[in-house]
Amino acid sequence: MLSRIKTSSQKLVSIQAWKIRLVFFGGAVLVGLIAAVFAISSDFANHWFKQHTQTSPYLPFLITPLGLVTIVWLTRKVFPGSQGSGIPQSIATIDMSRHEDRSKLLSIRIAIGKILLTIGGLFCGASIGREGPTVHIGASIMYTLGNLAKFPSHFMERGLVMAGGAAGIAAAFNTPLAGIMFAIEEMSRSFEQRTSGTLLTAVVIAGITAIALQGNYTYFGSTKVEIDVISSALIAVIVCGVIGGISGALFSYLLVHGTRWINPFQSRWPLIVAASCGLVIALTGLLSGGSSFGTGYEEAKILISGEGKLEATYSFYKMLSTLASYLSGIPGGIFAPSLSAGAGLGSIVSPWFTETPGNAIAILCMVGFFSAVVQTPLTAIIIVMEMTDNQTLLLPIMLTAFISYGISKIINHEAIYRELALPFIQQAENKPVPPPKSETDHLV
Repeated sequence: MLSRIKTSSQKLVSIQAWKIRLVFFGGAVLVGLIAAVFAISSDFANHWFKQHTQTSPYLPFLITPLGLVTIVWLTRKVFPGSQGSGIPQSIATIDMSRHEDRSKLLSIRIAIGKILLTIGGLFCGASIGREGPTVHIGASIMYTLGNLAKFPSHFMERGLVMAGGAAGIAAAFNTPLAGIMFAIEEMSRSFEQRTSGTLLTAVVIAGITAIALQGNYTYFGSTKVEIDVISSALIAVIVCGVIGGISGALFSYLLVHGTRWINPFQSRWPLIVAASCGLVIALTGLLSGGSSFGTGYEEAKILISGEGKLEATYSFYKMLSTLASYLSGIPGGIFAPSLSAGAGLGSIVSPWFTETPGNAIAILCMVGFFSAVVQTPLTAIIIVMEMTDNQTLLLPIMLTAFISYGISKIINHEAIYRELALPFIQQAENKPVPPPKSETDHLV
C-alpha cells in the first residue's frame, strides 16, 4: 500500500515537473519569436522615420510632439504600466509580496502595449531602444503562463520573472551569455540554485528561436581590432574608463533625478510634458543633423566597425535626446541609445590617441559608458564582446568596464534600474517615495 502511494506521488511530482518545464520551454520559444518580430518592426520604424524626414529637417517638429502626445495618452488610458524601459517594473515585481501587485506590472496587455507603443515611438523619432521593453515583454509572458499553469509561489515570485527577463535580453541582442549575466547581476543580485537550470534553458531556447528567424548575426557586426594594453594603449584604456564612467554616471543621475522631478508635472499635465519633450527631441535632431533620432544602432555600428566618423557633439545630442524621450513617459528603453552614446564618446577621445585604432577607442568608450549607466560591469563586458564578435579586446574591455563602474559607484550609490524600480515597489506598499539621494549621501 505504501509503495503504491509512493509511486503515485512520484508520478504526480514528475507530471508537475514536466508541466513546469513545458511552460518554461514554450514561454522561451514565444519570447524568442516575439523578440525577433519586435526587432524587425523596430528597425523598419527607425528607417521609415529617418527616410521620410530627410525631405525636410523641420518635419520632426510636427511628427514627434504629436506622436509622443498620442503615445502617452494611449499609455495612460489603454496600457497603464507599460511606460518607460520595463526593466524597473520587472525588477520591482521580484521584490513584491502580493500577486495582485505583480499583475499590475506583468500581463499580456502590458506586453502588447509595450510592443506597439515602442514601435510607435520609433516611428516618431524618439531616442529609445527595444531591448529593455523586450525584458518586460519576456517577464510578462513567463509570468502569465505561470498563472495559467498555477505554478508554485516561489516560481511566481522570482524564477519566472528572471527567466523571462533573461530570455528577453538574449533574444533582443542575440547574446545568450549576456542574458544570463544580466539576470544574475541586475535582476536578482544573487544566483539561486533552484532557478539556475530553468533560467539557462529559457535563455538558450529564446536565443535559438530568434536566431532561427533572423539568422546568426552579431548585433554590431564583426570587429577585428587588437591593441596592446600593457604598453601604448594603457593610458587610452584609463582615459576611456574615466570619461565613460563620469559621463555615464552623470547621464544616469540626470535620468533618475529628472524622472522624480518631472513626475508631479506628468501627473497634472502628461500631454503637455510629452509635447515639450517631443520638441526637445526634434530640436536635438535638427542640431545633430538627424543622427540623434532613433535607436542609434546605425551610428554605433559605423563607429565601432571603423566605416566612418561622427561629429564630436554626437554623444551629447544622443544623451539629451534619450533623456527627453524617457522623461516624456512613453514606453522605450535606454540600452541601445546608451551603447550608441558611449560609442560616440570615441569621436572625442580617439584624436588624443592617434596610434590606437579609432574603432577600438569607440568600443572601449561604449563599454565604459554602458557599465557606468547600468552598473553591471560583467554584463557590459559580455554584451559588448558578444555584439562585436571580438575577443582580442577582452583585457582592455574588462579594465575599462571596472574603472568606469568604480567611478559610477562613487557618484551614484544605487544602480539606475534599482532606483527607477523604487516608486513601483513603494506604490505597492503604499509608502511615499523618499527624496533622491545625493551623490555624497552614502559617503557620510
